[in-house]
Amino acid sequence: MVSPPQEAMHRIFQHDPGLFSRVSRFLGVDIPAPVKATALPTDLTEANPVERRVDTLLRLETADQGSYLLAVEAQGKKHPDKPASWAYYTAYLWTKYRLPTALLVVCQDHATATWAQQPVSCGPPQLPTLTVQPLVAGPHNMPVITDPEEARADLVLASLAAITHAAEPDVDAILKALSTALRDAPEDVAKPLVEFTAQGLAKRPAKNLWRNLVAVDLSFYKSYLAEEVRDEVRAAVRDEVRNEVRDEVRDEVRDEVRDEVRDEVRDEVRDEVRGEVRDEARAESRAEDILLILEQRGLGISEDVRSRITHCTDPELLRHWLARAVTVPKAEEVFEDA
Repeated sequence: MVSPPQEAMHRIFQHDPGLFSRVSRFLGVDIPAPVKATALPTDLTEANPVERRVDTLLRLETADQGSYLLAVEAQGKKHPDKPASWAYYTAYLWTKYRLPTALLVVCQDHATATWAQQPVSCGPPQLPTLTVQPLVAGPHNMPVITDPEEARADLVLASLAAITHAAEPDVDAILKALSTALRDAPEDVAKPLVEFTAQGLAKRPAKNLWRNLVAVDLSFYKSYLAEEVRDEVRAAVRDEVRNEVRDEVRDEVRDEVRDEVRDEVRDEVRDEVRGEVRDEARAESRAEDILLILEQRGLGISEDVRSRITHCTDPELLRHWLARAVTVPKAEEVFEDA
C-alpha cells in the first residue's frame, strides 16, 4: 500500500509540472521551464503478467530543447530491486515514446538519498551497457525555506521543502514560513498545498505542528486535515461509547425489557453518550493543541496555566486561547481578553 508521504512526494509534480525545472538547480543541472505539460499513463506493464507502474509520468515540452519525459519516483527506504525497476522504466519509456527520459527520485532521509543517487550498471565492470543514475531530491539538497517571503515566491517548492525535510530539525521553521505565506494565497492555491504537506509529514511529530498552524485559520480546516481530525475523534468516541453502552445496557435492561425495547434503549443511550464524549474529545484535543503550540514556541508553561487549559470545557473559549497561543510572548497572556 502506498503511504501518504510517497503520494505527496510525486503527486506534487503532477500538481505543478514546472516544479521540476525549479528544483533542478538544486540538483546541479539546468532544466528549462516547460511551456506545456501532459500527464501520461503510469502503467508500464507489457504482455507478461508482471505489473510495473511508475509513480508519476509527465511529458514536458520546452521552447528551445523540445520535449522530454519526466518519471518521478517517491522512495521511502532502500530497496535492492529498485535500480533494476528504474532501468526498466527509463528503457521502456525511451523505446515507447522515443523521447529523452529523465528520472527523479524524491526521498525524505539522507541514507536513502545517498543510496538512490549511486550509479548502478546492468553489465560487468568493463561493459556497463546501461547505467542508471537518477537525479535525487531530498533533505541533502532541497532548500531550507524559513522566510515567509521566500516561501511566498514559490509556494509549491516550499511545500516540497517541508516534505523532504519532514524528519529534519529544520522542518518546524519551514512549516511556520509556509503557513504564513499560504494565508495570503487564494483558497484554490492554498488548499492542495495544505493537503500535500500534511500527507508528506504523515505521522511524524511535525504533523501536529502543521495541523495547529493551519487550524488557526479555519478556512484551511475544511479538507484533508479536517477529515483526519474527524476520523481520529470518531475512532476514539466509538471505542469509549462501545464499552460504556455495553456495560450500562447490560446492567440496566437485561431483565427489564424485551429485545425490541433493549435495542431502542441502547440506541438512545448510544446517541446521548456519543454526543457527550464527542464534546469532551473536542475540548481535550483543542487543549492539547494550545499546549503544543506554547511548547513548540518555547514558552514556559506553569502548572496553573496547564491546569486551567486542560480543565476548560468551553469550546469557544478554547478556540480563543488557541488563536492567542500563536502570538503571545508569555503563556499566561493566552487568557487575556477571554
